[in-house]
Amino acid sequence: MSWSFGKIFTAVGRVVPPGDAALIHGDAVTTWGDFDRRTDALASAFVAAGAVPGDKLAHLMRNGPAYSETSVAGFKARLVHVNVNYRYTGEELFYILDNSDAAVLVHDPEFAETIAALRPRLPKLKLVVETGAAFDALANSGAAAPLQDFDPNDLLFIYTGGTTGSPKGVMWAQSDLWLLMGGGAAIGGAPLSGLDELLANITAGHGRNRALVLPPQMHGTGYLATLSTLARGGCVVTLPSPGYSPLEALAACAAHSPDYAAVVGDAFARPLLAALDHGGGSIASLRTMLSSGTMWSPEVKAGLLRHNPEMMLLDALSSSESLGIGVAIQTAATAGEPTRFTQGVETLVLDEDMQPVAPGSGITGRLARGGLNPRGYYKDPAKSAATFIDIGGKTYSIAGDWATVDPDGSIVLLGRGSHCINTGGEKVFPEEVEEALKTHPGVDDALVFGVADAKWGQAVTAVVAGSAVAPADLIAYVRAHLAPYKAPKQVFHVANVPRAPNGKADYARAKETAAAASAIAAA
Repeated sequence: MSWSFGKIFTAVGRVVPPGDAALIHGDAVTTWGDFDRRTDALASAFVAAGAVPGDKLAHLMRNGPAYSETSVAGFKARLVHVNVNYRYTGEELFYILDNSDAAVLVHDPEFAETIAALRPRLPKLKLVVETGAAFDALANSGAAAPLQDFDPNDLLFIYTGGTTGSPKGVMWAQSDLWLLMGGGAAIGGAPLSGLDELLANITAGHGRNRALVLPPQMHGTGYLATLSTLARGGCVVTLPSPGYSPLEALAACAAHSPDYAAVVGDAFARPLLAALDHGGGSIASLRTMLSSGTMWSPEVKAGLLRHNPEMMLLDALSSSESLGIGVAIQTAATAGEPTRFTQGVETLVLDEDMQPVAPGSGITGRLARGGLNPRGYYKDPAKSAATFIDIGGKTYSIAGDWATVDPDGSIVLLGRGSHCINTGGEKVFPEEVEEALKTHPGVDDALVFGVADAKWGQAVTAVVAGSAVAPADLIAYVRAHLAPYKAPKQVFHVANVPRAPNGKADYARAKETAAAASAIAAA
């Protein structure tokens, strides 16, 4: 099957009823007719500025219509999507734009001053467009999209901050990514046979979700949820506030009745549950909620299902380098059960000798994903060789997640090995301790990490947000649920646990916060 997002969107925009909503952002609605017309014109503008197939298109934007319009226009012009973290500083922004060889940049007005200062150092930029009036002038020009010979090997980059070093551009072939995203099928269905079947489904109204995308679109979970929804002729709903507001999310549910929502673990789901528990709204329209990228606590899932017993919760075990590692499905019938992932057909858990871990052995191994994988990291052959490894003549992506395998073959995720704490000769995975802490009724959120210690090598340390439960009580609580050596030696209360906009843990800031609290206590 020959898929590319340029080919898909060029066709899809012609068959969706033009008056149907494609994008909803607050009170602003972009119909499919306007979306198709505007993305055609933007694609024409990119090509007119000198962009050629394979050039990189950088997106420096918060959630909103411009992100989706820029992305789809880029596909129509055969440009390579590059996500840019809007929290990066000047030099961090320079690194991404320089490393990606960005030829076109679209950015929100809040970044104009920084971009103006950086532009003389970025000679490969052919076009810089600020969202707002300038962007709309290009989008409303009425220009036709340039004719393109779309190729399934056309690339899409997802830059990931990773755990160490500078961000890395994960290179996905668009056809491979589309197939891993389901190949246009409805959730749980078989991949489609080709573009004609996709268009027939859209014409018949099948699989056209209305998705509430809560994580930043500049990160994998939010972006792929957006891309999958639009490529099936659906509608993407985003929140107008620059930060995440659970009450705003519930207002969007009431106003637009989404049937699908994307979150990133407890960072999004727990505040949403708290708002629901306090009567802030309803999620009755949702049929599916998907999370990816971080752990999602069973008790939070159970709470959400209490507010909508008809909903299905999909906990996807994936990373920017590995999609489809496994999935955990929870419904009202299984609410509150421990999270166990059913592994994908191409997934292995490998021990230190690169041999599959036997189910029920208790051996800890690294998750490996074969089959459709990225083409590597952009301009980084050394890191590519370390992550995409040949085993028995087949390439596996081994991004660094550790797990064990239950007797029934299900995966128990432990966490990312780069954050593993070595305390007194024992290995402790922070995520396991975090999940234990978050089951305490007085803890809303928690991060766990190692701090250098003369006795233990590293001392397990936690920062927690919630009610002021005594640190000694939290330590005792963890000891009652996990092996004693996994319990924190220190617990510090914070107003908010440090996280990135996509909900992922910011362990560096958490360590700084703990160090500052420790210094104050010592004084």
